[in-house]
Amino acid sequence: MRVSGSSRPNSVAGAIAALLRSEGEVEIQAIGPLAVNQAVKAIAIARSYISEEGLDLVTQPSFVKLELQNEERTAVRFTVHSMQVQGE
Repeated sequence: MRVSGSSRPNSVAGAIAALLRSEGEVEIQAIGPLAVNQAVKAIAIARSYISEEGLDLVTQPSFVKLELQNEERTAVRFTVHSMQVQGE
């Protein structure tokens, strides 16, 4: 999933939550500070969406080099996994 600086965090969060419920993980890529900010907000919002079902998430950020329009760019990749919350 790609997130841009103009992405709406609530919409992205809904997509993240849906993928975590069905697939258990999702990869999110963001290029640039605005996009990374929107991605981080979306991950935080998605966490609240899935908590109602006894799920939580863990994310692993990393850098990835991408070739876009014959130009090398560095993106931040967030690998997000869902996990069952143990009895509280």
